[in-house]
Amino acid sequence: MRTKMLYAAVGLAALLAGNAANAQTSGTVAFLMPDQGSTRYEEHDYPGFKAEMAKLCPDCKVIYQNANADMSLQQQQFNSAITQGAKVIVLDPVDSSAAAALVNLAQSQDVKVIAYDRPIPDTPADYYVSFDNEGLGYAIAKSLVDHMKAEGVPEGSGVLQINGSPTDAAAGLIRDGIHRGLEGSGYKTLAEYDTPDWKPSKAQEWTAGQITRFGDEIKGVAAANDGTAGGAIAAFKAAGVDPVPPVTGNDAVIAALQLIISGDQYNTISKPSEIVAAAAAKAAVQFLNGETPEAKTELYNTPSELFVPAVVTSENIKAEIFDKGIQTPEEVCTGEYAEGCKALGITK
Repeated sequence: MRTKMLYAAVGLAALLAGNAANAQTSGTVAFLMPDQGSTRYEEHDYPGFKAEMAKLCPDCKVIYQNANADMSLQQQQFNSAITQGAKVIVLDPVDSSAAAALVNLAQSQDVKVIAYDRPIPDTPADYYVSFDNEGLGYAIAKSLVDHMKAEGVPEGSGVLQINGSPTDAAAGLIRDGIHRGLEGSGYKTLAEYDTPDWKPSKAQEWTAGQITRFGDEIKGVAAANDGTAGGAIAAFKAAGVDPVPPVTGNDAVIAALQLIISGDQYNTISKPSEIVAAAAAKAAVQFLNGETPEAKTELYNTPSELFVPAVVTSENIKAEIFDKGIQTPEEVCTGEYAEGCKALGITK
């Protein structure tokens, strides 16, 4: 009888444990983004994160804040999230170095930190989710080099390199990838610039100076994102340069897709932010459950999951952007871009 009672107790404990494992997760998660210089955070990252959290954890509370490129403000938002009871903070840092102190603060209070998009090199976060930024930089530069060679641009010709913010570790990875893509290409880098806060206006101002300095020696521009690319293109247009030399980009924002359709920008990177946002939400819920998210790789001593993006040019923009439903012709093929969309087979 005692043996039967023991087995029954064990069975009941197992049943209760199973029910506990299947019980609805709850808790508070903060999603802290760095700036509004790019529209992606409001239009893609946060909506994607919020949707995935609602699916995985309907009873969870999500705190969303954007620091508007102000590290002091982000620190206040981070502290506020902890005060509001956040047990997991998804952080895309304004300043990757300064964010190390935030990671230390959180971990001292048993709060998990998921580094998002931009890594935190100096102090390992609990997890890191992003696209492969070094690989991204290499891909856009390699695409530029291949295009220039296909167009018969002679070796020894010059390229400008426009990097992202010097306080953004992800920008540093993209920069390193661009270096690798240009290395051994036969083309020389005429000048290189780190763009404060990724501001397109700063990229435009710098490019204008380089056009005055180098003129038609500039045969290509390796720009780290669509904002800096747009700034560079605006500088060439203002200087009366026609055609604009091929310019790279990254993020596949609508303005960049339109510039590719019009022939003013050569490439961009399709990296639907919702993919990374959903992965961050999944990791956050696992942490709330007391689980450890699976590390696909490691970067800066941090367990990481890095996604591989796709290079987009006029040749594959229909397949990569429109056929996959990332954007619709109604959103992109407006006004002056309507004829270009027809020429590329995006619309009829």
